[in-house]
Amino acid sequence: MFELFEKAVPVLVEGFWITLRIGLLSILFASLLGLAAALMRTSDRRSVSGLSFIYSTVFRGTPLLIQLFLLYYGIGTLAFVRDQPLLWWLFSDGARCAILAISLNSGAYMSEAIRGGLQSVPSGQIDAAVSCGMNRLQVFTRIRFPLAIRQAFPAYSNELVLAIKGTSLASTIAVMELTGFARRLMSQSYLIVETFIIAGLLYLAINITLLGCAWLVERSLGIRTER
Repeated sequence: MFELFEKAVPVLVEGFWITLRIGLLSILFASLLGLAAALMRTSDRRSVSGLSFIYSTVFRGTPLLIQLFLLYYGIGTLAFVRDQPLLWWLFSDGARCAILAISLNSGAYMSEAIRGGLQSVPSGQIDAAVSCGMNRLQVFTRIRFPLAIRQAFPAYSNELVLAIKGTSLASTIAVMELTGFARRLMSQSYLIVETFIIAGLLYLAINITLLGCAWLVERSLGIRTER
């Protein structure tokens, strides 16, 4: 067991950093996309809110694994994608496709959490802010968004963990992240349980750190949750 630990840890730590990079970039892009989609969903224009609804429904209603396959094995094989340098740069690399797929998938869930927070803001507080002379941007940044994020953050923090766990599917499109390295090590050592216990502990370390950061943010926002 000690020999496996000595051999496995350096290999899995290499995958750990790749997983962390994919996960954090996905969370960043998903957060921006989720906020944009939530604002679109609450728009008075039906075409804009309808587009956001379609996006949210499609990506929440289909498995992340299928989305990964469609982006990497589907879109990446189209002729017009190969002819466009920017598109080919994006879809020719498994890690970039994984970041895109996880961002789109997590962004759809985040948009619903943020939309619920935005809709929970009492209209009376918005009317009071307008009557004080605030413009729409000031109302959003000073009143609406701070109140909305307090409501949305618990659900949003759960999605952070799911995004990190979703990175494990990147190994299915030839990305050598933590799970990919664990599978390779397993095929070499035939110690399945031990290898994946170590990999699971590394995933747990990432998620505990994220949840700890989320807890600190919740405290700073004054959010009280029962766990």
